[in-house]
Amino acid sequence: MSHLLDTSGLPDELIPYSGKLSPRFYEVREKVIKFIQEDIIPAQAIYKQQQAQLLKTVDHPTKCPEPPIVNELRAVAKSRGLFNFFLPEVGRISVLEYSPIAELLGMFGLANVAMNCAAPDTGNMEVLAKYGTPEQKEKWLTPLLAGDIRSAFAMTEPGVASSDATNISTKFEYDAATDEYVVNGHKWYISGAIRPECKVFITLGKTRFDGPVHTQQSMLIVPRDAPGACGAQHGHVLIVRWREWDWGAEGSRLCLTVLFHSRLCLCVTTLHCEPVQGRLYLFDSL
Repeated sequence: MSHLLDTSGLPDELIPYSGKLSPRFYEVREKVIKFIQEDIIPAQAIYKQQQAQLLKTVDHPTKCPEPPIVNELRAVAKSRGLFNFFLPEVGRISVLEYSPIAELLGMFGLANVAMNCAAPDTGNMEVLAKYGTPEQKEKWLTPLLAGDIRSAFAMTEPGVASSDATNISTKFEYDAATDEYVVNGHKWYISGAIRPECKVFITLGKTRFDGPVHTQQSMLIVPRDAPGACGAQHGHVLIVRWREWDWGAEGSRLCLTVLFHSRLCLCVTTLHCEPVQGRLYLFDSL
């Protein structure tokens, strides 16, 4: 591990790629290593102490809030420009260059969170950045990129092999009378769903159950505090007759409106997706 924190040269495994690494990468890598050595490593003991005290205030570990030291480290990371490197257009390094940075963050989980590069937020932010409307980006992507809130990806369900998206049984049913989508389903083992900082779910379900199986799935942005969303312990989330209400410019009820809908969309987007070779690929539905 120590050789990965050496800024005097590249680790042996990176030498074959040296021709593809920009000056920006070397600058970022040095700053990240310095941040880890000067701030993260000394803060690890403080994190454990604060977490131990906070655990006494909740009835289950999944409900434990983030220790205050995390926000202090986020502020340091922001001040040094060490934030959101998983998005090339934000971090200004390529995916290839991010890989060895991510390796460092994998060894120091506190750095991963402090630099806002932790899952599931990273994947959710990538989806919002690519497919979100301006309103959705302002409401959810901006605070996620700032590290002000956390998110969860609601895919796994009981009773089905959820690693295969074609098996998902949660139903997204459009109600034309109210211009809403009604979500019916049961999600569990959703990482981070119960943590106090989690404010929004990207939820996987189906808008229909007929036709080609690889064209039935969609995703909806669902606020965690949506009426009808019932939380349980152990990171589980139970979604029962989920209806989310919001108010547009004229006070009209807007709920779970699809991305390609002509009306103002504040809280929810639908993103069609296609599982290919065991992975989930998103494609633009417009």
